[in-house]
Amino acid sequence: MEKVISGIQQIGIGIPDVYKATEWYRKYFGMDIKVFEDAATAELMLPYTGGKPHDRTAILTLNMKGGGGFEIWQYTSRTPQPADFDLMIGDLGINCAKIKSIDVPDTFEEMEKAGLQVLTSLEKSPAGNYNFFVKDFNGNIFHVVQGHDFFKKKTPTSTGGVSGAVIGSTDIEKSRTLYSDILGYNEVVYDETGSFSDFKGLPGGEHTFRRVLLKHSKPRQGGFGKMFGPTEIELIEVHGRKPRKLFKDRYWGDLGFIHLCFDIQGMDMLEKELESNGFPFTVDSANSFDMGEAAGRFTYVEDPDGTLIEFVETHKVPIMKKLGWYIDMTKRDPEKNLPNWIINALRFSRMKPQK
Repeated sequence: MEKVISGIQQIGIGIPDVYKATEWYRKYFGMDIKVFEDAATAELMLPYTGGKPHDRTAILTLNMKGGGGFEIWQYTSRTPQPADFDLMIGDLGINCAKIKSIDVPDTFEEMEKAGLQVLTSLEKSPAGNYNFFVKDFNGNIFHVVQGHDFFKKKTPTSTGGVSGAVIGSTDIEKSRTLYSDILGYNEVVYDETGSFSDFKGLPGGEHTFRRVLLKHSKPRQGGFGKMFGPTEIELIEVHGRKPRKLFKDRYWGDLGFIHLCFDIQGMDMLEKELESNGFPFTVDSANSFDMGEAAGRFTYVEDPDGTLIEFVETHKVPIMKKLGWYIDMTKRDPEKNLPNWIINALRFSRMKPQK
C-alpha cells in the first residue's frame, strides 16, 4: 500500500491536570469533541520514559471547525516535570501549536476580553496575514493564524483545531528532508531572515531568526482528510544564541508539546521511505494497539534536532460511542475521504461545560 497522509491528527500536550486542561481547551479553544479517554500504562515508549513503563491518562479532543486535535496527556505514576529553564522562541522542539481562526482579529478581541494571556499584539506575519500568540494556563504557547479551510463554520468559538506547528531547528535545510521531501510540505510560503514585529512579546522574540513557512501543495487524502484540512509547518532558526533542547533530561509526556502526530495509511511503505532517508522508527507498536475506544498502529521518528513526530495508522475509530458505532478504517479505500455525514456524527460526542 502506498503511503497516504491524511493530515495532522493531533498535537500531544503534557499536562499536570488532564481534566482541568480538557475543560480549559473546551472553553477557550472550542476543543469540545471527546474522541476517547484512556487510562493505561505506556509500555512502548521506553526509549523516552527512562526505560520504564509509566501510567498515564490521555484524552483526545477535536473541534468541529476542523483541524487536528489535542492529545491531552498526564502521567499518573509520576509527577510530570517542567523544563529547568524558560522556553525561548527558537529552542529545539515544538515551540507553538498553530491554531486556525475563522477571523483572527475577532479571536484576538475574544481572547483579550476573556482575560487570556495574550503575548503579542495583532500583527501581520511575513505572509501578510494577521496573527498573534497566546499562552494557556500552563505556559504552552499557541499561534493563532488565519484558517484557509473549515469543516464546520458555526461552532462555539471562532477558532478551529491544530493547523500546524512552529518548530525550532538548527539546520532548516536538513530538517526539510523530513518535512518537505517525506511529509509533503514542499511549498515555501516565505523564507525570511531578520527581526519580526509579530514575534515581539514572545520570550526571546527580540532575536534575529530565519523563518521558513512550509505548506503542502497537494490536498491531503484519506478518511479524515477533510476534517484535518490544510496544515503548515514553520521552521525557525534563532541567531545570536545557542538554542536548547526543550526535552533535554526529561521524559516524553512531561510538560509541554510532546509530539506532532500525523494520520497515515501505508505504514510499511512510510517506514521504508523514512529509513532510506535516515529517519528510522525509534518506537513501533508493530501490530494494532488498543486505546479502549480507538485502535491502530503507531510509530515515532525524531527530526534532525530530536523533535518527536508520531504516525498513527488508524484501524478503529469511535463515531458514536453510546450506540457502539465504530469505523473500521482497514476496510476502506485509504485515499477516500469519509462522507461528511459520518464525520458530522462526531458532534454527538460534544462535551458539556463542567460545573
